[in-house]
Amino acid sequence: MNHPGLSSPSTLRLTVALCTYNRADFLRQTLAGLARQQFPHDQFEVLVIDNNSSDHTRAVVAEFAASKPRPRHILETQQGLDFARNRAIAEARGEIVLLGDDDILVQPDWLAQMHAPFASDAAHRVGAVGGEVVPVFPDGLPPWVAEWHAPLAFRAEAGPLPARHSPMGANLAIPRRVFAQVGLFHTALDRAAGNYFSGGDSEMIRRIRAAGLEVWFAPAAAVRHQMPANRTTFRYAARHAFDSARSRTIDRAGLPGAVVYLISRWVANLLKVAGFGVLALLAALILRTGDAKKALVRAWRSCGYLYQIPRSLVGKT
Repeated sequence: MNHPGLSSPSTLRLTVALCTYNRADFLRQTLAGLARQQFPHDQFEVLVIDNNSSDHTRAVVAEFAASKPRPRHILETQQGLDFARNRAIAEARGEIVLLGDDDILVQPDWLAQMHAPFASDAAHRVGAVGGEVVPVFPDGLPPWVAEWHAPLAFRAEAGPLPARHSPMGANLAIPRRVFAQVGLFHTALDRAAGNYFSGGDSEMIRRIRAAGLEVWFAPAAAVRHQMPANRTTFRYAARHAFDSARSRTIDRAGLPGAVVYLISRWVANLLKVAGFGVLALLAALILRTGDAKKALVRAWRSCGYLYQIPRSLVGKT
């Protein structure tokens, strides 16, 4: 299988790809962290995949023109995170593509820690490495939403993960040769302007495992993932839950046994909507506002399944 950007020989060990959309001030902090990396500057590159930003993203990238390596600004006009990720893969010159969110804060040894499992993998058994992701809240964290935001904490030392665990796309490294083997990211599964879909990274991890490769977790390669106030509101949590359920349904619809599974999920989530709705009402009556919000978010997640399952069964998205 051939893909753009995979045929030319690698000249670098790492390509750091930051996919971004209208978060220039967060991006500035991430680029500043990359400029301080304790990794040979001639062995990695930095790509900023600008997914049609209308803010000052281009100007922020230009601020780092004197950095080594100098970040490369690339405009990707097809809207969506996975279109941007696939463009990064096409443009990459590194042997390993390290995908990072545009709002992460990194330590000086981040690249070295992410690269270490690949450096010791002479047999090429490692198909992906995910680093720890620690959420931080510059504007504070409402108590009712706290249970949904915690570090991954899969294991204490670097090593392979069991199938039940998948690392996050905010801090994920995959060799370019693996994309040539398993394909690119599924562009219907992740967020674009107007939705909060998620799931492209977990679907990719499943394909990597199906190819017989290991997925590792590197706790020392931790990043801090910034969660501003607009990502801790009830509106955001409910919409994210709804759209995450939709993307999971779209992903599952392409697997064997999907029809029976999706029908059973539709029935189960119909019951969940009613149950969580009752819980939300009871919590509101006794003035437990946080508990009411949590129950409503869970009900809205079930609504996402109820909305998407019939559409997926008839071949719509």
